Amino acid sequence: MDIKALADKYNDYIIERRRYYHTCPELSNEEKETRASLHKDLEAMGITDIKEMEHCYGMIATIHGGKPGKTVALRSDIDALPVKEETGLPFTSKNEGKMHACGHDNHMAMLLGTAKILNDVKDELCGDVRLVFQPAEEVATGALDMMKENAMDGVSAIYGVHVWGAYDAFPIGNSMACCHKFVIEVEGKSSHASAPHNGIDAVMVSSSILQSIQQLVSRMNDPLNPLVITVGTVNAGNRWNVLAGHATLEGTVRTFLKGTQVEDELRKLVECTAAAFGAKATMTYTYMTEPVINDNEQLNRIAREAVTKLYGKDTLVEIPPMMGSEDFSWFGKDGIPYIYGFVGSHNKDWDYMYSNHHEKYDVVEDILHRGAAVAAQFAVDYLTETAQ
Repeated sequence: MDIKALADKYNDYIIERRRYYHTCPELSNEEKETRASLHKDLEAMGITDIKEMEHCYGMIATIHGGKPGKTVALRSDIDALPVKEETGLPFTSKNEGKMHACGHDNHMAMLLGTAKILNDVKDELCGDVRLVFQPAEEVATGALDMMKENAMDGVSAIYGVHVWGAYDAFPIGNSMACCHKFVIEVEGKSSHASAPHNGIDAVMVSSSILQSIQQLVSRMNDPLNPLVITVGTVNAGNRWNVLAGHATLEGTVRTFLKGTQVEDELRKLVECTAAAFGAKATMTYTYMTEPVINDNEQLNRIAREAVTKLYGKDTLVEIPPMMGSEDFSWFGKDGIPYIYGFVGSHNKDWDYMYSNHHEKYDVVEDILHRGAAVAAQFAVDYLTETAQ
C-alpha cells in the first residue's frame, strides 16, 4: 500500500475539512455540533462502527481490518479556545469570541484524512484502528471523561500528535510536563493602614510566600529536575487604606516528576511561611494532567521510522522537553502504551509565526496531509509488526 500517494490524493479534502472546522469552533464541554459533523464525515466514508460518549462530547469509531490483530488508537482533540480571532483568514471563526487558536481544527482534519487512507486499505490491515475524537483537552478533563466510558477498551497502543513549531518530532523520553493547579488562601487580620501592628497583613504574607516559592525552585529542587512554579493571580484587599485580611493566590506547577513530592514541599512552605507571621494559609492542589513521557521503545521506533519512511530523515528533528502540558497521557493511565509527537506547522517563508493560543495563530496547510500520512503509516506498521 502506498500511504504517501493516498495522503496526496486526499490533500484537498483534508484542507477543506480543516477550513470548515475552523469556521465553527466550540469551547471545551460544548462540542455538540462539532461531534455531530465529525459523525457525518465518518459515515460519508462508509465507517459505521461509531460510538458517542454519553457524559461528554467525545466519540470513537473503529475501522475493522481484514486480518486478525490488535487494536491501535489514533487521537484528535476537538475543542477550541475563548479567543477572539484576528487572523483575517477568509474562513475565520463565525462564533464570536471563540477560535481554534491551538490548532485542533488541524488535528480533526488530519485524523479524518487518516481515516480516509486507512479505510481505503482496511482489507490489508492486520487488526483494527480506533479513531478517538476527544473533547475538553483545553481544560484537561476530556481524556479522563472518555476513559470513564471505556473508550480505550481493547486498545493495545495509542498515538497522538500536535501541530507545533517548525519541525516533525517524536521526542524520546520526556516530552511535555504535567499541569498541576494550586490555590492558596491566606488568612490574616484586617486593620487600619495607619495601625498595622493591630493586624496581620495578608498582602505582606503573600509576598513572602511568593519569594519562598522561588527559593523552593532554585534552592530546594534538584537542578537536574525541570520544575516551574508560577503564581498567575494574586487577589487581596478591599480598600487602599486598610490592611488586607485575606488573600488568594492561584498558580501552576510544571514538572516531569511523578508523585506528590512537589505538592508536599509546596504545602509545607506555604503553611510555615504564613505561620511565621501569625497568619494561616491553606492550599488546595489539583493534578490536572500527568507528564507526557515517550518511554516505549517499540512505539518510539515505529513512529520515527514512519516519518523517515515517508518524508526522509531530514524532516525528523530532535527537540528538548517542553514545560507545556497535554492531557493525552491520561489515556495511558491503565497501562496502555502511548506515543506523542509534533507536526511542524510553520512555513519557512513566513517572517514570523504566532504561537499556539494567539489570536493570529495559523498553520501552513501543506503539512496537514503529511500529518495524516504519518498517523496512517504508524497504524499500519504497528498492526503489521504486532501481528507477526
